[in-house]
Amino acid sequence: MENQLLALVNGNLKNPHNILGMKGINENKKKKLEIRCYYKNAEKVILIDNKSKKRIKMKENKVKGIFEVKVDFIKNFQYCYEVTIDNNTWVTYDPYNFELQITEFDLHLFSNGTHYKIFDKLGSHLKTLQGVEGVTFAIWAPNAKRVSVIGDFNNWDGLRNPMTLHKSGGVWEIFIPGLRSGDKYKYEIKTEEDYILEKSDPYGFYFEVRPNKATVVYNEKDYKWSDNKWKEKVEKSDIVNTPINIYEVHLGSWAKNVEKNNDFLTYRELADELITYVLEMGYTHIELLPILEHPYDPSWGYQVTGYFAPTSRFGHPDDFKFFVDECHKNNIGVILDWVPAHFPKDEVGLAKFDGTCLYEHNNPAQGEHPDWGTLIFNYGRNEVKNFLISNALFWVEEYHIDGLRTDAVASMLYLDYGKEDGEWVSNEYGGRENLEAIEFIKHLNSIMQKTNKNILMIAEESTSWPKITGELDEGSLGFNLKWNMGWMNDFLSYIEKDPIHRKYDHHKLTFGMYYHYTEKFMLVLSHDEVVHGKKSMLDKMPGDFWQKCANLKLTYGFKMGHPGKKLLFMGQEFGQMSEWSEERSLDWHLLEYEQHRQIQQFVKDLNELYKKEKALWKYDFDAEGFSWIDCNDGNSSIITFTRKTRKVAETLVFVCNFTPVVHLNYNIQMPLEGKYEEILNSDNLKYGGSGVINEHILDSKNENDRYVEIKVMPLGVSVFKIK
Repeated sequence: MENQLLALVNGNLKNPHNILGMKGINENKKKKLEIRCYYKNAEKVILIDNKSKKRIKMKENKVKGIFEVKVDFIKNFQYCYEVTIDNNTWVTYDPYNFELQITEFDLHLFSNGTHYKIFDKLGSHLKTLQGVEGVTFAIWAPNAKRVSVIGDFNNWDGLRNPMTLHKSGGVWEIFIPGLRSGDKYKYEIKTEEDYILEKSDPYGFYFEVRPNKATVVYNEKDYKWSDNKWKEKVEKSDIVNTPINIYEVHLGSWAKNVEKNNDFLTYRELADELITYVLEMGYTHIELLPILEHPYDPSWGYQVTGYFAPTSRFGHPDDFKFFVDECHKNNIGVILDWVPAHFPKDEVGLAKFDGTCLYEHNNPAQGEHPDWGTLIFNYGRNEVKNFLISNALFWVEEYHIDGLRTDAVASMLYLDYGKEDGEWVSNEYGGRENLEAIEFIKHLNSIMQKTNKNILMIAEESTSWPKITGELDEGSLGFNLKWNMGWMNDFLSYIEKDPIHRKYDHHKLTFGMYYHYTEKFMLVLSHDEVVHGKKSMLDKMPGDFWQKCANLKLTYGFKMGHPGKKLLFMGQEFGQMSEWSEERSLDWHLLEYEQHRQIQQFVKDLNELYKKEKALWKYDFDAEGFSWIDCNDGNSSIITFTRKTRKVAETLVFVCNFTPVVHLNYNIQMPLEGKYEEILNSDNLKYGGSGVINEHILDSKNENDRYVEIKVMPLGVSVFKIK
């Protein structure tokens, strides 16, 4: 016993529950209760019988700070301590008189990587045990010598609340009575080399505002949701064959609070201003750059330290739930940018969490991204996979998120991603494929499909890896959608050219349809394309200012007509001139100028057309929904195509002219016999165009093989619908 007590006071004991708290003993053939506690530097400790209020002074052991007493056995005896240190006295319950809450079955599932709601067990949770309110803490740190909870409540002293290590699973646990929502804490971890680490809670639900780094106790079950109608709608929907037109947003720079020294808008302010704007513009979804807690603003959220917490930069977790709730009430879906590919080296985060490479690999050739200065998750470790899979489910189930855009999937799939020869380790077959990451992704998507089948799982994957999307039983990775980086690169390299030279790259407009049906693609013009010297979308366009605006509207019109779901980064919808920076607000002042309002109006009308016309989304991934009319007129840089459904009345025809040349008598063969009406034209005067529009109904008769003459606007797109 003395050795254990010495280990306790020296901060080396792994099972304080074995020697602290209340234990039944036999003394001289009589049942007794032996009660022991440890309060370093205590002047005295009084045991108080909660029922009789009897006060018993505890005797200090020869091991300083250990106080003990024996009392007659009383069934269900409940007590508390009155502790005096430095003339300060307080009353507290004994943390070591409460049973551990995590079961052997929990530990078994966690060790197997199949405890999909492990976030309900690990981390901090408000609980009432034996009628006493407090907080349970549990953390996975299998290689630590000792783990303690520290905070204001114990003067940040790691010897006050040491945790107990379960016999299996590497999980430490303690219940601390009297703690409440809002209390700050960290874990103090003593490594096998006797280094002391202070770590934030990997399963923490709420964090202090950076640069402070403590985790905050939060009652995750308090918020009352009111989005049942939205959830019922989503459950009944065919999520992929629906309109998906996403507004990609970085919350910190969409707009600033000018009344508060250009500080961030809060989640609740954004619930008013951002939702109102998105609703007015006609987008179907908002996709948020990572709002998981992160310490460094310029990382844009991609270097996460709090995977289970919405960043406190913008408010309380309940405020973010309110934001999502309000989106759903307004029929707007919410997609989170999710980062399971890597994590930062910040000392309070996951890196060398218990003094060893727990979440990452030991070998830097396996465990580090040289390009990003971050660490790679060890997908071969069950507990790490469990952490990430449960995290994905957490955002869907606890925050009602409608989809996860998985960042940097290519970096997960390839062992040599961003590395030179000699800097990476091959798989067991000598290849460059990360077999463990592949298994993890399939596991993740299989569980999501079983538990939340109508959640969008979107891959940002930049290579030609086959079957990113599709059915798992057909060998795919199981994502619903994939960002089409090939289309984006081809199109941007085309549209940035002077129109006089575009005819030489005409194939870049059409090549995407050669492989379109190999995956379920999303067409993206994202944040990555308007930073680091790449210019804003408007500034990419060649020509004078009128031509820039015309090219931009043409870009958006062609993108909307092309098969695939849609995404556009904030600010580009009104012709942001400068590159995006996380440090400042979008240039909303540009809307004082007519040309920018006209671009915005065109995008708004285009978005409404998209939602209204089923041909633009119903058969995005079925060849039945698209056909070229003429994709070979490279000399004129004009392409024409049809979007359609199985209903003739829903047929649309797109005409795109990528030069400033006007064609007043351009022959086009309509896909069906009938009358056609121009329903959108980017060259309309109300959009800042030159006014080359088709005002009259076009009649496609059988005897002329459905050919009609149309006016083709300069640098523009027009859309016709069969009447």
